[in-house]
Amino acid sequence: MSSGQLFREAMEAKTELGEEARHYVERGAYVPDDITVAVIAERLAQPDCARGAILDGFPRTQAQARALDRILQQMGRRVDLVAFIRMPVPKLVARLSGRMNCTGCGSIYHEVFRPPQVPGVCDVCGSALERRADDAPEIHQRRIEVYLEQTAPLITFYRERGILGEVDGDRDIEAVQQGLQEAAWRACRSACPPRHRASA
Repeated sequence: MSSGQLFREAMEAKTELGEEARHYVERGAYVPDDITVAVIAERLAQPDCARGAILDGFPRTQAQARALDRILQQMGRRVDLVAFIRMPVPKLVARLSGRMNCTGCGSIYHEVFRPPQVPGVCDVCGSALERRADDAPEIHQRRIEVYLEQTAPLITFYRERGILGEVDGDRDIEAVQQGLQEAAWRACRSACPPRHRASA
Protein backbone atom coordinates (compact mmCIF):
# COMPACT_ATOMS: atom_id res chain seq x y z
CA MET A 1 0.00 0.00 0.00
CA SER A 2 1.74 3.14 -1.24
CA SER A 3 0.68 6.41 0.34
CA GLY A 4 2.19 8.21 -2.64
CA GLN A 5 0.11 6.15 -5.07
CA LEU A 6 -3.05 6.85 -3.08
CA PHE A 7 -2.34 10.57 -3.34
CA ARG A 8 -1.45 10.38 -7.04
CA GLU A 9 -4.76 8.65 -7.77
CA ALA A 10 -6.58 11.37 -5.83
CA MET A 11 -4.68 14.09 -7.73
CA GLU A 12 -5.45 12.50 -11.10
CA ALA A 13 -9.12 12.31 -10.15
CA LYS A 14 -8.95 15.96 -9.00
CA THR A 15 -10.69 15.15 -5.74
CA GLU A 16 -10.71 17.72 -2.96
CA LEU A 17 -8.15 15.64 -1.09
CA GLY A 18 -6.05 15.28 -4.23
CA GLU A 19 -5.96 19.01 -4.81
CA GLU A 20 -4.95 19.62 -1.19
CA ALA A 21 -2.19 17.02 -1.47
CA ARG A 22 -0.91 18.41 -4.78
CA HIS A 23 0.37 21.61 -3.14
CA TYR A 24 2.67 19.52 -0.92
CA VAL A 25 3.63 16.64 -3.24
CA GLU A 26 4.80 18.84 -6.10
CA ARG A 27 7.09 20.78 -3.75
CA GLY A 28 8.60 17.60 -2.29
CA ALA A 29 7.00 18.36 1.09
CA TYR A 30 5.05 15.96 3.28
CA VAL A 31 1.26 15.97 3.13
CA PRO A 32 -0.09 17.02 6.59
CA ASP A 33 -0.59 14.21 9.06
CA ASP A 34 -4.35 14.58 9.44
CA ILE A 35 -4.93 14.08 5.70
CA THR A 36 -2.44 11.25 5.38
CA VAL A 37 -3.63 9.34 8.45
CA ALA A 38 -7.27 9.53 7.32
CA VAL A 39 -6.38 8.13 3.88
CA ILE A 40 -4.32 5.28 5.36
CA ALA A 41 -7.00 4.37 7.94
CA GLU A 42 -9.64 4.19 5.22
CA ARG A 43 -7.41 2.01 3.04
CA LEU A 44 -6.50 -0.38 5.88
CA ALA A 45 -10.21 -0.95 6.51
CA GLN A 46 -10.68 -2.41 3.00
CA PRO A 47 -11.29 -6.19 2.74
CA ASP A 48 -8.03 -6.92 0.90
CA CYS A 49 -6.08 -5.69 3.96
CA ALA A 50 -7.83 -8.06 6.38
CA ARG A 51 -4.81 -10.38 6.62
CA GLY A 52 -2.24 -7.60 6.73
CA ALA A 53 -0.56 -5.05 4.52
CA ILE A 54 2.83 -3.69 3.53
CA LEU A 55 2.94 0.09 3.93
CA ASP A 56 5.16 2.12 1.60
CA GLY A 57 5.83 5.76 2.45
CA PHE A 58 3.98 5.70 5.77
CA PRO A 59 4.56 6.50 8.58
CA ARG A 60 7.02 9.34 7.98
CA THR A 61 6.85 11.11 11.33
CA GLN A 62 6.59 9.99 14.94
CA ALA A 63 3.10 11.50 15.09
CA GLN A 64 2.09 9.32 12.12
CA ALA A 65 3.71 6.29 13.75
CA ARG A 66 1.69 6.79 16.92
CA ALA A 67 -1.47 7.34 14.88
CA LEU A 68 -0.79 4.08 13.03
CA ASP A 69 -0.43 2.28 16.37
CA ARG A 70 -3.85 3.60 17.42
CA ILE A 71 -5.46 2.60 14.12
CA LEU A 72 -4.01 -0.91 14.26
CA GLN A 73 -4.85 -1.35 17.94
CA GLN A 74 -8.51 -0.64 17.17
CA MET A 75 -8.30 -3.38 14.53
CA GLY A 76 -6.53 -5.82 16.85
CA ARG A 77 -3.33 -5.60 14.81
CA ARG A 78 0.21 -4.29 15.19
CA VAL A 79 3.33 -3.39 13.21
CA ASP A 80 5.52 -6.51 12.91
CA LEU A 81 8.46 -5.18 10.86
CA VAL A 82 9.83 -1.84 9.70
CA ALA A 83 12.28 -2.26 6.82
CA PHE A 84 15.05 0.34 6.77
CA ILE A 85 16.93 0.23 3.45
CA ARG A 86 20.25 2.08 3.89
CA MET A 87 21.52 3.92 0.79
CA PRO A 88 24.14 6.65 0.12
CA VAL A 89 22.29 9.88 -0.68
CA PRO A 90 23.89 10.60 -4.13
CA LYS A 91 23.08 7.07 -5.34
CA LEU A 92 19.58 7.33 -3.93
CA VAL A 93 18.89 10.53 -5.88
CA ALA A 94 20.26 8.93 -9.07
CA ARG A 95 18.04 5.88 -8.66
CA LEU A 96 14.89 7.84 -7.93
CA SER A 97 15.45 10.31 -10.76
CA GLY A 98 15.74 7.53 -13.36
CA ARG A 99 12.29 6.05 -12.75
CA MET A 100 9.72 5.72 -15.54
CA ASN A 101 6.12 4.52 -15.30
CA CYS A 102 3.93 2.91 -17.95
CA THR A 103 0.88 5.03 -18.71
CA GLY A 104 -1.08 1.88 -19.53
CA CYS A 105 -0.43 -0.96 -17.10
CA GLY A 106 1.61 0.88 -14.46
CA SER A 107 4.80 -1.18 -14.86
CA ILE A 108 7.89 0.54 -13.46
CA TYR A 109 11.18 0.95 -15.34
CA HIS A 110 14.51 2.66 -14.75
CA GLU A 111 16.80 4.18 -17.34
CA VAL A 112 19.82 2.32 -15.89
CA PHE A 113 18.64 -0.57 -13.71
CA ARG A 114 15.57 -1.74 -15.67
CA PRO A 115 15.41 -0.06 -19.08
CA PRO A 116 12.63 -1.05 -21.52
CA GLN A 117 13.59 -3.05 -24.61
CA VAL A 118 12.39 -0.16 -26.80
CA PRO A 119 13.12 3.32 -25.37
CA GLY A 120 9.96 5.00 -24.10
CA VAL A 121 7.74 1.94 -24.68
CA CYS A 122 6.44 -0.54 -22.10
CA ASP A 123 7.61 -4.14 -22.62
CA VAL A 124 4.35 -5.47 -21.16
CA CYS A 125 1.58 -3.56 -22.95
CA GLY A 126 3.30 -1.29 -25.47
CA SER A 127 2.04 1.94 -23.92
CA ALA A 128 4.21 5.04 -23.57
CA LEU A 129 6.46 5.50 -20.56
CA GLU A 130 6.60 8.75 -18.65
CA ARG A 131 8.51 10.25 -15.77
CA ARG A 132 6.57 11.56 -12.80
CA ALA A 133 6.64 15.34 -12.43
CA ASP A 134 7.92 14.90 -8.87
CA ASP A 135 10.88 12.73 -9.92
CA ALA A 136 13.18 15.67 -10.73
CA PRO A 137 16.56 15.49 -8.89
CA GLU A 138 15.98 18.81 -7.09
CA ILE A 139 12.64 17.53 -5.74
CA HIS A 140 14.27 14.35 -4.45
CA GLN A 141 17.07 16.35 -2.84
CA ARG A 142 14.46 18.39 -1.00
CA ARG A 143 12.64 15.23 0.05
CA ILE A 144 15.86 13.83 1.49
CA GLU A 145 16.39 17.00 3.51
CA VAL A 146 12.85 16.69 4.88
CA TYR A 147 13.46 12.97 5.54
CA LEU A 148 16.57 13.66 7.61
CA GLU A 149 14.65 16.20 9.66
CA GLN A 150 11.32 14.44 10.15
CA THR A 151 11.59 10.74 9.29
CA ALA A 152 15.08 9.64 10.33
CA PRO A 153 14.09 9.75 14.05
CA LEU A 154 11.76 6.81 13.32
CA ILE A 155 14.83 4.61 12.90
CA THR A 156 15.54 4.90 16.62
CA PHE A 157 11.82 4.81 17.44
CA TYR A 158 11.37 1.38 15.82
CA ARG A 159 14.84 0.03 16.68
CA GLU A 160 14.02 0.48 20.36
CA ARG A 161 10.90 -1.62 19.81
CA GLY A 162 12.98 -4.39 18.30
CA ILE A 163 11.10 -4.42 14.97
CA LEU A 164 13.56 -2.55 12.73
CA GLY A 165 15.01 -4.69 9.93
CA GLU A 166 18.07 -2.99 8.40
CA VAL A 167 18.96 -3.85 4.80
CA ASP A 168 21.90 -2.63 2.69
CA GLY A 169 20.31 -0.98 -0.35
CA ASP A 170 23.59 -0.31 -2.18
CA ARG A 171 23.41 -3.66 -3.97
CA ASP A 172 21.58 -5.12 -6.94
CA ILE A 173 17.84 -5.71 -6.84
CA GLU A 174 18.09 -9.43 -6.11
CA ALA A 175 20.41 -8.91 -3.12
CA VAL A 176 18.18 -6.21 -1.64
CA GLN A 177 15.14 -8.44 -2.16
CA GLN A 178 16.91 -11.28 -0.38
CA GLY A 179 17.77 -8.97 2.51
CA LEU A 180 14.13 -7.90 2.83
CA GLN A 181 12.95 -11.51 2.80
CA GLU A 182 15.43 -12.41 5.53
CA ALA A 183 14.30 -9.45 7.64
CA ALA A 184 10.66 -10.49 7.20
CA TRP A 185 11.48 -14.08 8.18
CA ARG A 186 13.25 -12.90 11.35
CA ALA A 187 10.24 -10.72 12.22
CA CYS A 188 7.87 -13.65 11.69
CA ARG A 189 9.94 -15.93 13.92
CA SER A 190 9.98 -13.25 16.60
CA ALA A 191 6.28 -12.38 16.41
CA CYS A 192 4.65 -15.78 15.85
CA PRO A 193 4.21 -18.46 18.54
CA PRO A 194 6.27 -21.59 17.72
CA ARG A 195 3.22 -23.62 16.72
CA HIS A 196 2.33 -21.00 14.09
CA ARG A 197 5.75 -20.78 12.46
CA ALA A 198 6.26 -22.24 9.05
CA SER A 199 8.86 -24.95 8.61
CA ALA A 200 11.99 -24.01 6.70
